[in-house]
Parts: sequence; C-alpha cells; structure tokens
Amino acid sequence: MIFRIVVDDIFNPSRKCAYVVRTPDKVSAESVLRVGSLLSNNTISKRYAFVYEHDVYAPGVHGYRNIESGKPYDLLEILGMAWSVEIGYLPGMTDNVGNSAAQIIRDFLGIEGVTVRTSENFFSKEEPDHTIRNYNPLVQYCKLVHMKAEGVFEVEFLGNRSVEAINRSIANPIRTPHPIPLVMAPDVADKWGEDVRSVDLHVSDEELEKIGKHGINGCGPLNLSLEAMHAIRAYFDGENRLPNDIELETLAQTWSEHCKHNIFSAQIDEIKEGLYRRYIKRATSDINSPICVSTFSDNAGAIIFDDDFLIVDKVETHNSPSALDPFGGAETGILGVNRDIIGFGMGAKPIMNSYYFCFADNLEQKLYRDRECLEEILPPQKIADGVIRGVNSGGNCSGIPTAIGASYFDNRFCGKPLVFVGSIGIIPRTVCGLPAHVKTAQDGDYIVVIGGRVGRDGIHGATFSSHALEEGVGTTVVQVGSPITQKKMSDAIIKQARDLGLYNSITDNGAGGLSSSIGEMGARGFSVELDKVPLKTQSMLPWEIWVSESQERMTLSVPPSKYPALAEIMQTHDIEISVIGEFNSTGRAVVKYNGKVIMDIDTDFLHNGTPRLVLTTEKQLYPQQQSGLRTNTSVVEDLRNIIGRKNICSKEYIISQYDHEVQGSSVIKPLQGAGRICVDAVVLRPVPLSKRGVVTSQGFGCRYGEVDPYRMAACAIDTAIRNYVAVGGNIDHLALIDNFCWCSATEPGRLWQLKQAAKACYDYATAFGTPFISGKDSMFNDFHGYGSTGEPVHISAPPSLLISTLGIIENIENAVSPHVKGIDPIYILGTTYNELGMSEYQAYSGLDSSSVPSVDAQTAKLMYRKFHHATTSGIIASAIAPGLGGLAVGLAKALIGGKLGAEIDLSVVPTSGIPKDEMWEKSVMFSESQSRIIVTVHEDHSAEFESIFSDIPHARIGRTTKDYVLKIKNVAEACLHDLETSYKAFSNSHYVGHHAENL
Repeated sequence: MIFRIVVDDIFNPSRKCAYVVRTPDKVSAESVLRVGSLLSNNTISKRYAFVYEHDVYAPGVHGYRNIESGKPYDLLEILGMAWSVEIGYLPGMTDNVGNSAAQIIRDFLGIEGVTVRTSENFFSKEEPDHTIRNYNPLVQYCKLVHMKAEGVFEVEFLGNRSVEAINRSIANPIRTPHPIPLVMAPDVADKWGEDVRSVDLHVSDEELEKIGKHGINGCGPLNLSLEAMHAIRAYFDGENRLPNDIELETLAQTWSEHCKHNIFSAQIDEIKEGLYRRYIKRATSDINSPICVSTFSDNAGAIIFDDDFLIVDKVETHNSPSALDPFGGAETGILGVNRDIIGFGMGAKPIMNSYYFCFADNLEQKLYRDRECLEEILPPQKIADGVIRGVNSGGNCSGIPTAIGASYFDNRFCGKPLVFVGSIGIIPRTVCGLPAHVKTAQDGDYIVVIGGRVGRDGIHGATFSSHALEEGVGTTVVQVGSPITQKKMSDAIIKQARDLGLYNSITDNGAGGLSSSIGEMGARGFSVELDKVPLKTQSMLPWEIWVSESQERMTLSVPPSKYPALAEIMQTHDIEISVIGEFNSTGRAVVKYNGKVIMDIDTDFLHNGTPRLVLTTEKQLYPQQQSGLRTNTSVVEDLRNIIGRKNICSKEYIISQYDHEVQGSSVIKPLQGAGRICVDAVVLRPVPLSKRGVVTSQGFGCRYGEVDPYRMAACAIDTAIRNYVAVGGNIDHLALIDNFCWCSATEPGRLWQLKQAAKACYDYATAFGTPFISGKDSMFNDFHGYGSTGEPVHISAPPSLLISTLGIIENIENAVSPHVKGIDPIYILGTTYNELGMSEYQAYSGLDSSSVPSVDAQTAKLMYRKFHHATTSGIIASAIAPGLGGLAVGLAKALIGGKLGAEIDLSVVPTSGIPKDEMWEKSVMFSESQSRIIVTVHEDHSAEFESIFSDIPHARIGRTTKDYVLKIKNVAEACLHDLETSYKAFSNSHYVGHHAENL
C-alpha cells in the first residue's frame, strides 16, 4: 500500500513537505492519520492524507484519493494555485529524513517493512522557474505540474535519463497531477543492460583509448591510459579470456590517480623512485622520530599522545564532488575522513574535525560544462553555502566538534573549489593486550559489511575525481551522506565491538567502495558473494554494487566464531550487518553473483600491475595579472582595507555554524577574546583526567607558488609550525600532514612546480625535525568547459599545499591564546624582510614585487624551542603568529580580540633589506616574512622573556593601552572600531543574508 502525507507549514505556505509511505500490507485509515500526526506538528501545520490507487510502478496513469472521503484529491485546486514543483531524491539515493520517518513509524506504530521517501513541494500561481533551478539532477528528480483547467493537468518529469523517460508514458494533458508515485518506484532506474558483460579489448588503439577514458559503452569514466589498457589486455590474454565489465571497473578504481597516486609515484626526471618516496616518505624515514607509530600504511597517521593513548590524523579533499553537489560533496567528505579515523588500526574515536575551503570570489562570466550551454556550473556563492552547510551537517550530526578551519578566495577556484576536510582521533595503545594500530585479515575470516545500504550514489567517484571537471560527468558520481547512521555505527565499533576483540581488521568503504576496501584488506586473496550485499535499489548491476561509494559503510574481517556477538551488537545499535564472503590466501580476487564467478583477478596484478608513468619537467612560472597600482594611500586606509579582505577577515559566520563544544574537550577555541577573532591553532583535552592536550594548526600555500613553488611550500610548513608553537605546542613532539592540490599535473611546467614544492617539504620537514605521518594529493583541479557563446574555456586552480600539524602540549594550563589581556609590553620575535611579493598587500595595491618570503629553518627552530620554554614557564600573556597581511594585521587582530589599543614604534622592529624609502613603513607593516610571533608578557616577566630570547632577533615594540586606538609612532593612528568593523564586515553581511533567506 502507498499513501502520501503532505505537511503544510503555516509559516511558509508555499512550501510543503511530502512523505510517501509504502507498507507491505494494507493499513487502516486510522493508521494513516496517526502517521500524519507523528510526522507533523499540530500547532503550526496542517496535514493532507491520501492513498494511491495503485501500489506498483507501471506505465500509465495513476492517481490518489482522500483517505477519509475516498474522492480524488487535488492540492492545486484547494490552494488556489496553478503550478507545483516536487523535488526529491532519486531512487537508490539516501533519503535521511525518509529513513528517520520510517524509523518513527516502525517504533511508534509497530508497522514493519515500511519505507518512506520525502520531497519538497512548492506551489505558485506563476511558472516557478527559480525553483526548478534549485534541484540537482545528479541526486534528485523534479516533477513539474501545471493545472491547465479544473481537473486537467500537464505533468513533466525532470532529471536523469531514466526519470525523463517516464514522460513517454504520460499522455498529457491528464486528469490527475500525480500520475506516478515516482519516489516509491525502486526500479525506475532500469538496468542498463545484462548483469555481466565481457569487454573485447582487441580493438584499435583509438577505440581502446576511448574505452579507457569514457568507459564501457559510455557507462562512465574509467580514466585509464592507453598504456594501462594495453597492460590489462595483455593480462587477460594470459588468462585466455576477455575481461568482464566488473573486472575492468575494478582495475580502473584500483589504478585511479585518486587511489594509486600515479603522479607522485611516477619517475620524474632523474627521480626514479618518484616524488613521494624521494621527498615525503624519506623525510619521515630520515627524521626517524620516536613519536611516530604508524605512517603512510593505514587510513590515517598516528603518533604517541601519552603512555596510554595514540592520536591519529587524516586530511582529505572532496573537490570534484563539491563542485557538482556542494552540500553532498562536503558532507560526505567530512563523513569519509571520520571513517578513516574509525578505520585506523582497530578503530579510533574521532575527537575533532577540521576544514579549509578555497572558493572563487565571483564569477566574471557564466560557464558551462557542455558546448550547448545547457549545464551551467554553480555560482561561487552557491558552492560556498553548500560546502559550509555540508561540513556542518556531517560534523554536528555526528557529535564531533569542528574546531579549526579557514577559507581562501581566488577566482581560479571557480571551476573546481578545494574542499579540505580533516579529522583527529584517539585510540588506546593496546586493545585486548595487542598493539591497537596493528591489524590483519586472517584466512577464513568472514568478510562483513556494516552500515548503510549500497545504492547508485558515488559510482565512478574515484575515477571521476582523478580527472579534470569537464563535459559528460556521470549522474551517479556524487554520494549522499547519512551522518546519523554513521554515528550509530561508530558507537557500536568504538564503544563495544573493538574492546571485545570481535574482529581482526577494519577499514572504511571510501573511494571505489567494496572493490577498494576488500581489495586492500584481502591483498592475499578473497572470495565475495555480491548478491548478499544489502541494496537501496534492486535494479543495480553487479559492477555498480562493487564500485559504488554509498556512504556510512565499513568492512571488517571477523572470525566466524565471533560473528554472532558482533551481529548482536550491531542489531542493538540498529545497524545492518551482512556476511558477503571470506578472506583467504589464494592470491586471487574472486567475486561471484548468484553463484557465478564474474571476477577472478590475480591480486598482485590488481595492486601492482599498473604501468608506471615516466614524466619530465620544465621550469615555468604562471604569473597572474596584477590590479591597478594603489600605493599613494595612507597606511591606515591600507590596513582598514587589507584586514577586510576575504582571505584575512573574520569567518565567524562559518565558525559559528559548527559545534566546537560537543564532547567538552575544547581549551583554545576557534573564536577568542571579547572581540571574537578567528584563531590559527586550537588546543583540546581528549582525556578528562589528564592535563595533556592535543594541538593542531594549519598552514596554506598558494599565491607564493606563482613566483617560487619551493618557497611556497617552505612557508606553508613554517606557517603551520609557528601557529602550532604560538598556542603552546611542543615542536619536538610534532608531526605534519601534507595535502597537495595541483592542476594539469602531467604538464611539464606544472610538474616542475610540484617537484620544487615536494623538495621543499623534504628540506624543511627534516630541518625542523617534523615527520610527515599522512597525506593526500589531488592532481587535476582543472575545469574544461565553455563560455556563454560556446567557446572552450580552461581554468586551472592555482597549485596549493595545505600543511596540518598534530602534536601535544604537556599542560593545557600553559596554552596561550592570541588576544591581548591587559596593559602589557608588546614584543616581536623574528626578523622582517622586504617580502611583499605575492602578499595580500600586493594583491590589494598592485605593487610590482616578486620578493616572496623565504624561511630560515635553523633560526626558526631555535626560536620555536625557546618559545616553548617560555610558555611552559608561564610568562606568555598572549601570542599570535603573523601571516597574511603581516605584522599590521596580526597586531590588529590581537588588539581587536582583547578590545584594547596599543602604542608601537616601527623603527625598533628587527628588519633586514628594507630600503628606507617611501615604502618603508608599509613594507614593515605588511611584509609577510615568516617565523615571527607577536607576544605580550606581563611587565614582571619582561626581563626573563628578554633573557630567554637574547640570541634571537626580537624587540620590545610598544605596549597595549586602554584606548581602542592603534598608535604608530611618527606614522599614523588607526581607530580600532573602524578596523574591527572592516574585519567583521564580510561575516556580518553573511549573517544578514542568511537570516533574510530563512525568514
């Protein structure tokens, strides 16, 4: 039986939520009305309930009738409207509200086997063009209804090809506005052919290349090179057969850039072992830090926290999905990196999330993915809003604090935004008497999957993300998240199953889905029965089931004797669990479907058979055109404008959407002081009875790379470390996570930039003694599309590097916040150089300068160690590490945070190489020289402070004052009220806009 409940919110009468409920048996009218009562608020909403005349999907006309009167029901006529739009998730996509509604019906009414799908419904008197644009055909359908006359309707379905095919079965005009209960039709997306197809690779290279790029009969991108296709053909020739579609799809996922990191593994020039082994992994090996426990071998990296616990960290990117579906892409990004933590070792508990967003500022022209200009890319503001909400949903609904993050703006991110998402976790050092970071699937272990069901969301996600965003993107590459499902699964694992020793290994189902998780865990061999996998829709083909990236799923290796206990725990937490196969040591990756072997590949070929790239570099720079020169302005005007620039100003409107207090562990919070300034590092206390804290920070490199990619990477590392040190982190108990986001990564010029940046990572990680423990790269952040007249457009995101830190502070009582606290002396540590090149001042003023900052690691490391000594001595009142905008912005932020003023003297600032000309003051104020910290200390501790830093360049440059004014001796005075207004203008405007949208 299918019935429909439409809930009318009296505060927003044009917008209604519909619940379409399917039950295995007929239910009474009274039960239907009770369901309506459960799904609505009697105080503020009205309900309409009706039942469909048919409960199966079939071509033809179906309608529904009022549940009480039995008469045909038409809301358009009742509401006096002419048009309606219904937007809901496609069959096979996760519907979180629907799942929760079904759970409510089962729990309160005892109706088993119930399923619910939801949709938003809009009604208007005029044709609602603006509403139609708000649906995403990658994950949603849209039904447009026009009442032509009383009882006469015209209906059109919009969406993917399967949805739009429904229009052929509707003979418009018709007598009902609801011809088909689409959302309850699980098989509306028909299978696209027979279950398993063999693929003949004995074709021309041209045809082989076409299959490698576009997939089998156009079913979606494989992104396999011609060399890879040759290797696959040769392998199956040796097997004396043709490959099946599932085998080709498996190899594409496993060998994808996203999973295999082919660029970083390639031979580049003289570096035969590749950039990863030469510069990233070797740095960790050469440092040989005793704090490292697990590096580059698991879902995340781990270091020692104390005698009882390890702390783990992972940072990922979800750029391509976020470009198409910003909310879903970002939500599944943060949920995916949480699963990396849950899947580390025997299972770590996520204790904190992080983010870093790179958006376009504005779109100078409309851009399209297709030459016909029908598929317009999303505008920057819509991408930003969706991404921010997605991370909000993923973190807040999972009960994990989102405590640190930032955003960066550059119009070259209009084609593909960068969406970095990270998570930190904690795990006991031992579980059941064994090291908790060690795991291995044993022969005979069941292959067990838990969590969400498999649907069409996320198919080809790995291969799609391994290429530029261009025309022909599949309709199934975007995943849909369910954070509540993942929260229940996480609790079942971390709070019970792990500590009972009920499994031997665990990992998450991320890129490549089951093909990846089982393939990695079963590197010695496995056998899977694919028809035992729980599905969202029965219309899926075997290869789709195998590579789908449907979310909230984990794979475990479970001894048969322990499976009943594990299943009981999962049932208690309302988590689906299934046995779908067995791990073995046959050396074969075998998949069966309905008893028939459809995949049988040698595991060594699966993991090591991909041809290795050989690439060359060529030195090339990509300078950007500067804006008009603006150097005759006053320093006060400059400071007011620069502190309000989007890359510097307050992002409180983002931070305030994230719950950073859940779990109750925050020490240094993301907003500080009475002025609520944004911080660059945070401290949390993960173990309540310990004073030991976790410290994490970020350093981002982008614009400097246009002049010198080596210095860009050095600055990113130094920025992350000094932000970490400034809050009290111990540089000798510190690890790094690297995330490279590059563009056109096979072009010699871009490869040269990558090579330089990777070399800097080795040089500065070893110089600082800070090992890399984890990382990720995203190599093709490009957009290939069309302008409004159909002309080809190629936009490359600027090469970027995010460095994240993971370390400890021995005593959280010594943690240092960035805002000034009282009337204290102000010091600057470090030297300021003539380094305005590619700075925020240069971007604002148009100054012609290529002098990007450099890093003296030896001096900086000495200063950072001394600073840690000063913090442990308790003599630091506040500290902030200048970054973008230099000394002036750093000092202004510290003063705004403390709501105090200052008197400073630029002439005593330690400088080097800055000419004494008309630009001297601005160079000192806005240079973005590295390895500097602005510090305030209590007057009683000033002598001790100066003694500690006696062999480090430093100066007492002034003191704080009660007046809310920044007085710069012999230069200018800046009203801090004005600076604060500028600093918060961007964030405040978003508060107003967001509030207006929700009225």
